[in-house]
Amino acid sequence: MHTQSVDSPPRPSDRRSATRWAGVLALCSALLLALVAVRYHPLMTLDGEIAETTHRWAVAESGLTQTFRILTDWVWDPWTMRILCAVVVLWLLRRHAARWTALWLALTTTLGTALQQGLKAAVDRARPVWPDPVDSAHYAAFPSGHAMTATVVCGLLLYLLHRHGASPALWRTAVAVAVVSVLGVGLTRVWLGVHWATDVVGGWLLGAALVAAAVAVHHRRWPGGPDADPVFPRGRSSAP
Repeated sequence: MHTQSVDSPPRPSDRRSATRWAGVLALCSALLLALVAVRYHPLMTLDGEIAETTHRWAVAESGLTQTFRILTDWVWDPWTMRILCAVVVLWLLRRHAARWTALWLALTTTLGTALQQGLKAAVDRARPVWPDPVDSAHYAAFPSGHAMTATVVCGLLLYLLHRHGASPALWRTAVAVAVVSVLGVGLTRVWLGVHWATDVVGGWLLGAALVAAAVAVHHRRWPGGPDADPVFPRGRSSAP
């Protein structure tokens, strides 16, 4: 089966594919949001069972729990992700021809933050409450801001690496780091008892839908692949 290499230009169908994915993911997100909003009993029961089980583990495994707190509060914290994104935005701004991509990246991450906070306020879902908590968090529960922010930032940065010809070694490393970060931050939020499992799944789905929509917009602006896109134009110096 033919596979597209990481340094090959996007096919003309890529924008349509990204648009379809955005629609499917948005539909799944809307369905989960509706079920959470109406407190669908089987789903709430499942959330409760998962939360009770992971909380028992978190209390029993204090060393692992402390490691997860460091990871979720520092390494995978939304502000860490936003700072990483801001560094990339600043680097793109130095490459004068890539300013549109820098704006696209900044606006998408900002939209993700606004969307998650708006949904938190609208759904107003309470977080799990424990007599012996191992961690704490603020604001409403749905969706998980940690999970959504990690998905958006990692997804957008992976897209830029793929589109502009990352080396195979860099690509594999970036994918591994992104997968571990996105899955890891979601699992730590449930383990630490500050989110229900569906909060995390909702964050993943919403983040992925936003990334797919943003990719479709970027393909519309630069449909010709790396040779037409000034971020990493081939055959030119990479210096600012």
